[in-house]
Amino acid sequence: CIAESRLLSEKERRRVTPQHWFKPAAAMRELFADLPEACDNTLAIARRCAVMAETKKPELPMCPKVQPGMTEAETVRDMARRGLEGRLDALGIEGEARSPYTTRLEYELGVIESMGFAGYFLIVADFIQWAKAQSPPIPVGPGRGSGAGSVAAWALQITDLDPLRFGLLFERFLNPERVSMPDFDIDFCQDKRDQVIDYVRREYGQDRVAQIITFGKLQAKAAVRDCGRVLGMPYGQVDKVASLIPFNPAKPVTLAQAIEGEPRLQQLRDTDEQVARLLEIANQLEGLYRNASTHAAGVVIGRKPLIDIVPLYRDPRSEGLITQYSMKYVEQASLVKFDFLGLKTLTVIEQALTILKGQGTDVDINAIPLDDAKTYEMLRKGDAAGVFQFEGQGMRDCLRQMRVDRFEDLIAAVSLYRPGPMANIPAYCQRKAGEAWESPHPKIHPILEETFGIMVYQEQVMQISQELAGYSLGGADLLRRAMGKKIAKEMEQQRAIFTEGAVGNGIEPAKATEIFDMMAKFAEYGFNKSHAAAYALVSYQTAWLKANHTVAFLAASMTLDLDKTDKLAGHMQECSRLGIPVLPPDINRSGAVFLVEVMDDGKPAIRFALAAVKRVGAAAMEALVRARNATAPFASVADFAHRVDPKLLNKMMVENLVKAGAFDRMEPNRAKLLAGAEVVLRAAQEAAERRADPTADMFGTSAGPVPLRLKPVNDWPQLEKLTYEAEAVGFHLSAHPLDTYKAVLKRLGVTPFLAIADRARTGPVSLKLAGTVVATKERPTRTGSRMCWATLSDQTGSFEVTLFSEVLNRSRDLLVEGTAVLVSAEAKLENDSLRLTANGLEGLEKAAQNVGQGIRLKLEGFAAVDRIRELLLREGRGKGRVVVIAQTGEGQEVEM
Repeated sequence: CIAESRLLSEKERRRVTPQHWFKPAAAMRELFADLPEACDNTLAIARRCAVMAETKKPELPMCPKVQPGMTEAETVRDMARRGLEGRLDALGIEGEARSPYTTRLEYELGVIESMGFAGYFLIVADFIQWAKAQSPPIPVGPGRGSGAGSVAAWALQITDLDPLRFGLLFERFLNPERVSMPDFDIDFCQDKRDQVIDYVRREYGQDRVAQIITFGKLQAKAAVRDCGRVLGMPYGQVDKVASLIPFNPAKPVTLAQAIEGEPRLQQLRDTDEQVARLLEIANQLEGLYRNASTHAAGVVIGRKPLIDIVPLYRDPRSEGLITQYSMKYVEQASLVKFDFLGLKTLTVIEQALTILKGQGTDVDINAIPLDDAKTYEMLRKGDAAGVFQFEGQGMRDCLRQMRVDRFEDLIAAVSLYRPGPMANIPAYCQRKAGEAWESPHPKIHPILEETFGIMVYQEQVMQISQELAGYSLGGADLLRRAMGKKIAKEMEQQRAIFTEGAVGNGIEPAKATEIFDMMAKFAEYGFNKSHAAAYALVSYQTAWLKANHTVAFLAASMTLDLDKTDKLAGHMQECSRLGIPVLPPDINRSGAVFLVEVMDDGKPAIRFALAAVKRVGAAAMEALVRARNATAPFASVADFAHRVDPKLLNKMMVENLVKAGAFDRMEPNRAKLLAGAEVVLRAAQEAAERRADPTADMFGTSAGPVPLRLKPVNDWPQLEKLTYEAEAVGFHLSAHPLDTYKAVLKRLGVTPFLAIADRARTGPVSLKLAGTVVATKERPTRTGSRMCWATLSDQTGSFEVTLFSEVLNRSRDLLVEGTAVLVSAEAKLENDSLRLTANGLEGLEKAAQNVGQGIRLKLEGFAAVDRIRELLLREGRGKGRVVVIAQTGEGQEVEM
């Protein structure tokens, strides 16, 4: 039923009999006792069909770009030499300074040729150079993995990072002492990655290029949702169960683990038979293959048609071929895999550059200086929200502690901020600030100097082995691998080789053993410097854009996250912190994406994207914007209905645009327009019919928009308007719900978010906070209890509060999105990072009533009571109490 999208209750669905299972041989012979020869023949046929697939050596396809009269190796050598000249010219490296580059290139080319990989480098260089040559260029990452350590790759434009400047090693990528296929992982702009794959198909033949299959398994949350759907359970009931299952793609939680760690799931199972059945069936299905899909990156290119090498499959959602073998087995079948990865950050960078170009500013992101003071000043403050790899709170704390002021610090931060090496961050920071340190041996001081005596990179292990024990870099890479794998026998062999070599270089055996043990311990968590440097460059590029072109960068970041409410809320908070106005969606001024708009006072602002409104669809909004831009802005809602293709519209789309305020300039009464959504749709349909009617012009009926007849409706009170607005966009744009509590917050002594840090500057402080709940994230603690991080929002920004189990259990019912709460919290600063821990929560409405001030009206009689009631009901409910005191005919006072 899951596979066929059918309900279990459907009578017409495909069914199988109870006999539909693989029976043992004895049971089959008993079942077919009258046909023993049929059983024998079945076995005979099966034995004849037996086949063992051979593991074949990789076969590279022939590259069509080999120059006439030259071999692949000669072509690579010629291209690389010319490419290196261009690189060095661009950097202004002249004379003797070129010698290390040319020497290293010739060495690398010799290794590449001797290992038979010239064709591989040619193929990769070809599709990357094609991408970069497009107009506009398709963004390509500067490198990924150990390939960034190759001068040949840099010369061929495969990578964009100077390996010699940052001490990157070729042997970490391609080891002449251990023959294995090179593996370049290439990052492309995620929106244009498919264009590069299409180019490869055209060059090598549609029948010789395929993406690699993957098989998706039913994990806990998906199993619950799928089972609930085919069982015909209400969506809300299933969603309630599924939402209690933690989502962690890196370490998926099983259904059994989720139930064990979540008391609310246990309660639902024990009190609701339908939920109990749902969980029981989902538990049986969990782990089964659900669907076939396409690998996120892997593409194979064959020397001959792929149908002659591997079985193929055609994904109904794409036009290209897919291998039926998964990644491990296509390589065993002789095919070479090429990785085409889509990196969202490259798309953010491209979008920001497009915005800047539209403003008349051309930026070559690959030519920006790596020593920009403004960028490092921003990062030192920890202002890295939205910056690739550095946006998490922990990493921002790390940047602050490091006092980053050079590109090498960013490489170190990428490498150190991981479990294990993280323990070395304090030492790195202290030594960088001036604390003395000593190398284990003077000979390796230059190797460790960049990281202040701390082993951070795998390449340092290789260089130390070379310097102290006379290893070749290829041999040093084998040592690094042995240490990483912790194979005892191999480690003892390497220890003997290292000690013998070190003693031969005049080092005491005890010191050699000490250094070997130190390297072995480090190898458990050492990081690949080539990868760290390449990704640090992408991080730096995004940081440079944020520091120097903040509005364009944030607008681009918001566009790439326009369908992720939590991410958008984070960007909105950053805009608020930086004083960048975010203007509400406007049917005449917004684009489908986020745009930079100059306000009347000359200040740049970001205009909210139409496609970021929920349930409207990006394609429909793009078409709507095209229709508007084709002539002129819409003059009215009637004009909108007259000009927009009704096929683009539906009732939910119009309603959500209204709730978001997109029509406010034409019709400020949102309630009125929402009630008339059907009128708008009908008018659009009638206008389209008139345009399609060839006789309409004869009678002048298609001249212009027909006025809409909208029924008069009172507009919503402010709080209701904000509730609908949050429903449409995920948060509040035009105002904040706490605005209505302004006087109450003052009486309660609530501290705004932006003032918390100043109050906590001298030490931990207890205070009251208020906010609306934006999101919550629960997880079990080591003791088995639950804790929660709640993201709240006030008029000054968003902030995160930690709730431990005792407070969480008392307050869970309040942690509903959109609920206004009052928090008693402790605030403290740790390395300029604000930590908020809740000691108690209560509903803000209740708190307002408890401190409510208001008015006391003393009436001479009961005549005015009805009038007062009418006023109160008409104006809407406020936060203050209204006490009415009236006198009865007998002179007694009655309080109401």
